[in-house]
Amino acid sequence: QVQLVESGGDLVQPGGSLRLSCAASGSINKIYVVDWYRQAPGKQRELVAEITSSGVTNYPDSVKGRFTISRDNAKNTVYLQMNSLKPEDTGVYLCSAYIRSDYGAVDVYWGQGTQVTVSS
Repeated sequence: QVQLVESGGDLVQPGGSLRLSCAASGSINKIYVVDWYRQAPGKQRELVAEITSSGVTNYPDSVKGRFTISRDNAKNTVYLQMNSLKPEDTGVYLCSAYIRSDYGAVDVYWGQGTQVTVSS
């Protein structure tokens, strides 16, 4: 059994910062690509950051220069540092990860999400 749990969401003022965490637990053999998505009300789910197993990162233009994704393989945790937050960054942030379990199967797993609200 593999689980992903996000944390770190909060209410923050425009221009503020937050760091989100995505912690994987369970029968994990290897974690491959990990993505952070944002789901805002009435909008399509949007990819906001991606990191490969070798540490290569990718961001859309909407967050480039403001968001930084990183991973701590020893802790099976991926972080999303968000700076210079804007009201349009508001939404539920979810992480997904391609994980090989100890049983050999590779599947994509999702967390339950953490709410980020940017408002004055």
